[in-house]
Amino acid sequence: MSLTQISAIDDLMGGGANAVVGFPAIARADARILILGSLPSERSLRANQYYAHPQNAFWKIMGEIANAQGSYRERCDALMDTGIALWDVLASSVRSGSMDADIQSETAIANDFSGFLSDHEALEMICFNGRKAAQMFTRIVQPGLNNDKLNFASLPSTSPAYASMNYVDKLAKWRSIIV
Repeated sequence: MSLTQISAIDDLMGGGANAVVGFPAIARADARILILGSLPSERSLRANQYYAHPQNAFWKIMGEIANAQGSYRERCDALMDTGIALWDVLASSVRSGSMDADIQSETAIANDFSGFLSDHEALEMICFNGRKAAQMFTRIVQPGLNNDKLNFASLPSTSPAYASMNYVDKLAKWRSIIV
């Protein structure tokens, strides 16, 4: 995280707002695919784990695609062994509750993608877990990126809030992209 990001996060936290600060990336230097969410939910923050809500289908889907089974650490290791990295678009933002719709975009601070990309030169694809992650990345991050070798894919949200697509269809879509 850059000093500018840390200063901006400190400003948010000092304002007494519902500032949410995300997690560091789960990644090895040889990652080929980066999966991005928007910002951790309240449940994930309390558990200090990505996608900790029991109804979120992320780990179930990753269990099928990347054999991510067992403890949280074992699931993260399985992702990394498969060349998959996990992170969020935002380093922090003000948000009440857990819904992406409640993220106050004027307070959104993106993660350091320039630094991440320079440290992960094998990266070929960025996949977005849901529409909000894709929208925020396109609006906040992509204009500042100088990287034309990356492919991008928007995937259906694994969140239980996205109920208009059933699990089988979500899995099929994720499996068609994450290989």
